[in-house]
Amino acid sequence: IRDAIGRTWQCSTVQCDFNLPERFDLEYVTAEGTRDRPIMLHRAIFGSVERFFGILVENTAGDFPLWLAPVQMKLLPVTDGVQDFCKEIAAKAKKMGVRVEVDRGNERLAKQIRNAEQSRVPIMAVVGMKEMESGTLAVRSRKLGDLGSFDIDSLLNELSRCNDVAEEMTLMGEKEEKKEEE
Repeated sequence: IRDAIGRTWQCSTVQCDFNLPERFDLEYVTAEGTRDRPIMLHRAIFGSVERFFGILVENTAGDFPLWLAPVQMKLLPVTDGVQDFCKEIAAKAKKMGVRVEVDRGNERLAKQIRNAEQSRVPIMAVVGMKEMESGTLAVRSRKLGDLGSFDIDSLLNELSRCNDVAEEMTLMGEKEEKKEEE
């Protein structure tokens, strides 16, 4: 694997081990009936897990795809009156396997959005009184910009689906439209 500055790193190996079979006094019976010492094979898919993740973070500059991001969606409350509603949404998302954080809401909305984007959170959802009353979220993607208003359950189902298939979230319904065109 090449890192961000072009260095090559070995991250996966298959190794022959002659030592452990001898230390554990392992033997097998051959087809001829004699006892023989096996050769042990070790498989290390990523070599050093730490090295693999270091290269992954370096090459993506921490901008992970939705399904891999440590925080997949950040709820941005406009007022203190929607904090409890945001916590309910976060709890529901957690049950569905979606990683969500609720912003404290101490900053202006523009600053909350900027902070979430700088933290490389893939999806942000603005939550105000209007969204709380209608059961929707005003959704913004870090890569696609403003996506509009979505029903909470539909959005969480889409995020959960993206996790399941290791896929980026696009405009909801886009895939279905493409299939219909074909």
